[in-house]
Amino acid sequence: MAYILTLFLIFLVLLMGKVGMGAQRWLVLGPIRMQPSEFMKMGLVLAMARFFTKVNPEKQLGFKDLIFPGIIVMVPAVMVIIQPDLGTGMLLLFIFCMMIFYKRLKWNTIATLGVIALFSGVLMYNFGLKEYQRKRIHTFIDPYEDAKGSGYNAIQSEIAIGSGRLFGKGFKNSSQASLNYLPENHTDFVFAIFNEEHGFFGSVFLIILYLVFFMRMIWLATSVQRFYDSVLVVGIMSIFFWHAFINMAMVSGLLPIVGIPLPLMSYGGSSMLTFGVGVGMATSISNSRNFFN
Repeated sequence: MAYILTLFLIFLVLLMGKVGMGAQRWLVLGPIRMQPSEFMKMGLVLAMARFFTKVNPEKQLGFKDLIFPGIIVMVPAVMVIIQPDLGTGMLLLFIFCMMIFYKRLKWNTIATLGVIALFSGVLMYNFGLKEYQRKRIHTFIDPYEDAKGSGYNAIQSEIAIGSGRLFGKGFKNSSQASLNYLPENHTDFVFAIFNEEHGFFGSVFLIILYLVFFMRMIWLATSVQRFYDSVLVVGIMSIFFWHAFINMAMVSGLLPIVGIPLPLMSYGGSSMLTFGVGVGMATSISNSRNFFN
């Protein structure tokens, strides 16, 4: 039900969504402004957990077994990419991949998916990406090629991280944020500002906290009684993992710049609500894990 409702909201966004920063991603209902693609992450996890529970849990998945769940993930992913929001669309695919790997795949299925991914990537780059999206890839390779244009955010992010040094400049003493050198410093680039304010050791401490959270989720997935709960926890963990990994990698120059928030750190109503629901569901599963046989 959550999946169908969120898919309907995404469809409404394509029809009557508010345009901002070159993309049609937001649905405005009076005083409420939401981004349904954020809710789809949790809707997809719930749909996949329900589907894989109905299929034999002990069965390794072949390529034919992935056709129907593949349609379930591709429909919203394509709709989100059309907005355009390539980062969130790809994130849905990454979440799906982590869940099917947990469900277990046959080796020939893994090889087939690898070939499809490579072929699809080439087609997407040549025919599916817009010019500014291709430019982001070129900027990732050499941000100084267009330092005042497409490479500006990446360069300013690296400056923020480097200027933090070992112990940082102190809370709210970021020059990149206070002087507004780094755009979106409270959302997509919040990790760069955190680096500048708290330095290397502060960032390592934050990463350790994320790793402890992921390890706790892995433990929970292996300790619950019901297979549905196990797959659901893995799906929730994958949402947090891919957000944290991609966000930290992009602001550090290890990945191209995409609009992915950092879990529980970036400002944003829809994303924060999604993360909050995820934590709440995982906590509920943890509290009730001994109630079911």
